[in-house]
Amino acid sequence: MKIKEIEPLLLTSKEKSAATWASIMILVKLETSNGYVGYGEAVPTIRTISVYNAIKQVAKAYINKEVEDVEKNYYEWYKQDFYITRSFESATATSAIDIACWDLIGKEFGAPIYKLLGSEFRDRIPVYANGWYENCIKPEDFAKKAKETVEKGYKAIKFDPFGNYFDWIDEKGLKQAEERIRAVKEAVGEDKIILIEHHGRFNVNSALKIAKILEKYNPGFVEEPVHHEDIIGLRKYREHSSLRIALGERIVSLKEAAFYINEGLCDILQPDITNIGGVTIARKVLALSEANDVEIAFHNAFGPIQNAVSLQLSAIIPNLYLLENFYDWFPSWKKELIYNETSVQAGYVNLPKKPGIGVQVNEKIIEKLKTEPIALEIQEEPVWVVKGTWAIY
Repeated sequence: MKIKEIEPLLLTSKEKSAATWASIMILVKLETSNGYVGYGEAVPTIRTISVYNAIKQVAKAYINKEVEDVEKNYYEWYKQDFYITRSFESATATSAIDIACWDLIGKEFGAPIYKLLGSEFRDRIPVYANGWYENCIKPEDFAKKAKETVEKGYKAIKFDPFGNYFDWIDEKGLKQAEERIRAVKEAVGEDKIILIEHHGRFNVNSALKIAKILEKYNPGFVEEPVHHEDIIGLRKYREHSSLRIALGERIVSLKEAAFYINEGLCDILQPDITNIGGVTIARKVLALSEANDVEIAFHNAFGPIQNAVSLQLSAIIPNLYLLENFYDWFPSWKKELIYNETSVQAGYVNLPKKPGIGVQVNEKIIEKLKTEPIALEIQEEPVWVVKGTWAIY
């Protein structure tokens, strides 16, 4: 099947959501010359306009190419774009188009992606909750919502307890973070797993102060404890802390993933299929991880297409840790976009089995909510945090 058209689609709504980026979504619609349609998803964050335009540029390398030639097409753009391994915009645009291609390949053969990649290792995907702690500031706020979350059936929950601290943290911040963590741990019970999100925002000395506190609470992992680019700091953290490290959402190439794996810098890798290079590169990262005894917990925070394809790849691997899940905290239109086909049941999601990404897309929602991209306003609370948590008490 030849690729006829690639269209970026920005969806948004005034409906309240758990984070600024959760209220928008960048879709890619790919049409073939014989009338098939496939969908992918790109990362929005604060760069909505640049990602939208990057999709238009990357599309030039894919038009009139065969949909099935995913390797050849990816490497053609790898050749053309001198900065793809350093450009988030290029990487996420390419990933979205690649996901749409795999959606089409599945539809061509009448099979979900997981069937094309070795079939299911599991047909229920264990997930952990994220996005549940909107507007939580005081320990009792976190405790109340944490209890409500595990009562939905989640066996693991992730949260960021560090308020508005960035790069460094003082004694007051450490004390408040521990009070929040203790409150959550006591609320959910010893049999539930807590996962601590750092959002890659601390220098290593501050991160190690935090680590000393965290050890007594036995988190399942600590996510991005130091700044993403701080390799020296990460090595120091690795040397002086016994905590299990998770990272990977900002990795944009196979070789970058290989570096973290080969250097032994993480226990759990969190590749994001919407910026690692789509399914084509993600499946190679999965093989590298398995060969090096690194577990996988896909970063999965944006929308229902990303969620659907993350479920597909989570199904095929033996080394899955848990899959991140915002689904219960999505705005309703994101659920409606896929006819609510990936709902969470007692901490698991049943593997979607329709051809391609496994779900059907509601094009009426697209027509209703599509709009042109605009620059986001800069506010004190960054777009990457769960809303209402950038504060101390």
